[in-house]
Amino acid sequence: MSGDFDGKTVIVTGAGRGIGRSISARLIDRGARVMMADSDEDLLRQARDSFPDSTEHLARFTCNISQKFGVNNLLAATLDAFDRIDALITCPVDSERGDPLSLSADALDRVMASNLRSAFLVSKVIATRMIEQSKDAENGAPAGSIVHVSSLAGQIASPEITSFAISCAALDSLTRSLAGTLSPLRIRGNGVAPGGGMTNRLRDAIASHPELRPALINATPLGRIGDAEEAAKAALFLSSEQASFITGQIITVDGGRSALDPLTASEI
Repeated sequence: MSGDFDGKTVIVTGAGRGIGRSISARLIDRGARVMMADSDEDLLRQARDSFPDSTEHLARFTCNISQKFGVNNLLAATLDAFDRIDALITCPVDSERGDPLSLSADALDRVMASNLRSAFLVSKVIATRMIEQSKDAENGAPAGSIVHVSSLAGQIASPEITSFAISCAALDSLTRSLAGTLSPLRIRGNGVAPGGGMTNRLRDAIASHPELRPALINATPLGRIGDAEEAAKAALFLSSEQASFITGQIITVDGGRSALDPLTASEI
């Protein structure tokens, strides 16, 4: 599948870390022109500098896409660098621990702005650009693709990370709404919901509670912890023309956890 993004421009938000960084690396390998966006300048610079041989196909832009001016600036920077936009992939970047009783309203607002409001604003602006571009395309040609990375936490009870779980559930709903609105305009909308992967959040949790590692492995039918690369592969598939008849779907990448009756987990 190498080269199947040749000449395509993809914006990746949350690109300075985790899954967003892995997605950017894989896109470069597949021939894409990538705009890496993140609110953290240091993380974004480190990620960008890890691809030294891809200078002309890779750009970075630091911005807060939970604000409209940040999204507009990102759009302008991408067009300046690459002239067009073919796909958008967003990755959530914020979480605060706390169950529904201990979580403050202010903390919830911060996470919802970082993960949901930002995805909503950037999707709206970039989709509008894709529609404008499609006016000059051949009749019936794809106009673009939008993929929102969320989390398994948005599909199951995750009380200790309530703010993140709520934002991811809302992200999945936004994805389906975008698909319903944009599909007639030849823009596909899909999502990836990772679970049980070795994120920084999980790594920190295991460091504090080592018993979590065997418990998680035991609750996963594939019998191991996943990684960011596996979620990145799913995001690239959904963004590519190999998924040309797929829209409005959330692909769960969790080693089978969500398909398993928790009462039988101890038997696996």
